[in-house]
Amino acid sequence: MTIIEKIIARHSNRGKVVPGEIVDVTIDVRLARDFGGANVVRNLLGNNLGIADPGRTWFTFDCNPTGSDQQYAANQHYCRQFARANNISVFDIDSGIGTHLAIDQGLAVPGDTLVSTDSHANILGAIGCFGQGMGDRDIAAAWANGAVWFKVPETVRITLTGTCPAGLAAKDIALNLLKHFGAASLLGYSVELDGEAVERFSLDERITIASMATELGAIILFIPPGDEVIDHCAKVSGRSFTPVYADPDAVYAREYSLNLESFEQVVSLPGQPHNVVPVSRVEGKPVDSVFIGSCTNGRMEDMRTAARMLQGRKIAPGVVLKIVPATNTVWNECLKEGLIDIFKQGGALVSNAGCAGCASGQVGQNGPGEVTISTGNRNFTGKQGKGEVYLASPALAVAAALAGYICRPENIPPEPLELPEPPEQAKSPLLPEAQVNPPVASSEKPTLLEGRIWLIPEDNIDTDMIYHNRHLAVTDFSEMGRYAFGNLKGWENFAREARPGDIIIAGRNFGCGSSRQQAVDCFKALGIQAIVARSFGAIYERNAINAGFPVLTFGNQDTIDLETGDVVVIDLGKSMLLNRKKGIKISLHPFSEVQLKIYRSGDLLKMC
Repeated sequence: MTIIEKIIARHSNRGKVVPGEIVDVTIDVRLARDFGGANVVRNLLGNNLGIADPGRTWFTFDCNPTGSDQQYAANQHYCRQFARANNISVFDIDSGIGTHLAIDQGLAVPGDTLVSTDSHANILGAIGCFGQGMGDRDIAAAWANGAVWFKVPETVRITLTGTCPAGLAAKDIALNLLKHFGAASLLGYSVELDGEAVERFSLDERITIASMATELGAIILFIPPGDEVIDHCAKVSGRSFTPVYADPDAVYAREYSLNLESFEQVVSLPGQPHNVVPVSRVEGKPVDSVFIGSCTNGRMEDMRTAARMLQGRKIAPGVVLKIVPATNTVWNECLKEGLIDIFKQGGALVSNAGCAGCASGQVGQNGPGEVTISTGNRNFTGKQGKGEVYLASPALAVAAALAGYICRPENIPPEPLELPEPPEQAKSPLLPEAQVNPPVASSEKPTLLEGRIWLIPEDNIDTDMIYHNRHLAVTDFSEMGRYAFGNLKGWENFAREARPGDIIIAGRNFGCGSSRQQAVDCFKALGIQAIVARSFGAIYERNAINAGFPVLTFGNQDTIDLETGDVVVIDLGKSMLLNRKKGIKISLHPFSEVQLKIYRSGDLLKMC
């Protein structure tokens, strides 16, 4: 078996599992963050559910540790009260990013299972632990049952050969993988990364690379644990454990061999993490701000890289440098080593530990027309503000802060770029108010769904396009519909024009990105009947299934002769889409047994 097959088999009391099999998996570590935590509590209380094992259950307040948003503050307090009443531990606003805490506090060890409302929970692959980001229904079910259903994925093995070129950072390796595989070719796979160079990666480097699995579309990216990782996990956990490695005769869906010597320093262009180009393509581009942090690059090695380059220097006039360590432990180590002083002397803003720029309203966000270099893992439009965001390694980010423009570390000029004339700022329209249509009420779940379609044939429609992160603090289901597609260019009026019973037809990798449940519930709130797409983001598909919301994928058709406004019938029983007017029948992949069961129940939590 592969690594993921072994871990799932161990946690489902089976001797062996195979790809495609659906099993109930015991979850060792169960986390909920501050934006998803309130909805987890709401789901538990609304369904009269308890906590299976409070000792394995934690809140992690990492999205808004500064308390700068009233709704976040209210949600955090709500979760604290629930935690006190149910003997649940809280990693509060002074702690840092939950997935990093799970590694550094020894909550999880190699071979364990972990779930979180964080879509980057698969960062635990860095220590050989199966981590998975899930929506609030999934997490509520895990808290109540101690287990969740999971479909065993196929595994892809990637072997890195050769020697790392000088100056190549772990972030560069992650971005080069994105450049090679794109956002969807590994969609739904578990990935194992190996090779002699991989074995030498430090824990911090492993975390950086594993944290980008979600952007690759993968379920998780495993890096088999070496001695350093095993020693670290044993020390911080105080536990004995048996790491999990793939069998020599494990079966892989695909295998790749990539030579590290072909990798180079790169950046992701604004809007799409996988739109990766060599630094030379954008060298000289003026920047306004730089962000160093996030779950991808907020570790101690990243802080030391930044300090080493800033030592005795000042950032360019007009450039803002924001540095946010991943955890309070990293922050304190920076203080102990004198790095905080170097950052401040260099002109940086240093904030308390947490997710920072990846959460709306936090340190790292930018304004309209602002150009930012970020060490985060995503640069979806609107994700980190209203400006342009380039993704890069800490070294490239600091180089840009010192030069005033994008450049390689070895090319930092003696004098920074003179301040350019500011561009004329385009008017930034507010999100239009949208009428909320009530969801369709029905005493029985129909197997024939007839409705008008919205044809949105774009690929990689991410969750920030579907439901922007500035609305994540909304917990009232009835309010969510008005924000559907509010950040998808050309479809901002969707929520006002949609009618109950409508059906959405979309492209590949629909719902990639975050684990936010609202990206499903906003359509339910509008009364949308179903979404049919070429493929779905793995977490999004789970969230929809668990909400009893029909999501289906097309068969093998290359072209689909449908237009917006066509009225179609979806036959769930026959896995068919029919356009009676045009006489067209289109085959769909059938519901799984689990999906059908949850659909008939109306919600995963009705089955708990």
